[in-house]
Amino acid sequence: MPGAAPHVVVVDDEPDARAMVGDYLRMHGFEVSLCDGGRALRQRLAEVAPDLIVLDLNMPEEDGLSIVRDLKGRSTVPIIMLTATASPIDRVVGLELGADDYLSKPCELRELVARIRSVLRRAAQARKGPPEEAHPGHRPDSRPGNRHESGIRFGRMIVDIDTLRLRDEAGAEQILTRSEFALLKAFLDNPKRVLTRERLLDLADARDPEAFDRAIDVRINRIRKKVEPDPANPRFIKTVRGMGYVFRPDGD
Repeated sequence: MPGAAPHVVVVDDEPDARAMVGDYLRMHGFEVSLCDGGRALRQRLAEVAPDLIVLDLNMPEEDGLSIVRDLKGRSTVPIIMLTATASPIDRVVGLELGADDYLSKPCELRELVARIRSVLRRAAQARKGPPEEAHPGHRPDSRPGNRHESGIRFGRMIVDIDTLRLRDEAGAEQILTRSEFALLKAFLDNPKRVLTRERLLDLADARDPEAFDRAIDVRINRIRKKVEPDPANPRFIKTVRGMGYVFRPDGD
């Protein structure tokens, strides 16, 4: 219902940390469910459809990365990872699996709230999709980069802006994560323009305090695997050496 508080599920095997995060989120207007691991999370997901999951990666029973892999294989719910390791490896792997953001533990709770709100804004924008540009009486065509039915088409792929899915001409579908959609939308809104990693971080609202440019490369590689006929030799999202990336809707 309008004005309902966003529902966040916090998954952490440490009771004190879990309770502290839950109390702080409730204090800032969120509805919160607390889970001590993957089993409890799946039980909760069978009962409710949360708006976002805050997930600790380092849990003894089932590690967070396997949970991310499982969830992103069947859901588009946004996930923010919490990791106590300083190494970027967990972050890169988590992003490759489809997580939407990450924070190092122990985290500043004010920053966690800011990250949650940022990811929720991206998710809301993704549900809205790009604005309708066709004039009354104008029938959208299926040329690259134009609206087509409920999505935007480029090459052999159609981005469904309602379900965050990619489908090809044969009807085969793939799910886009919220972060993938935000980045792909940045390209769709700026065709044939070279975009630096810095600019893409801003356009996709993916900025983080460490300016983790590798996160953009990881997400672009994920998108290429879904949209390119040959991801090793991309036609649509091309690398411009020393500058960044350019989206070419015609695949030239």
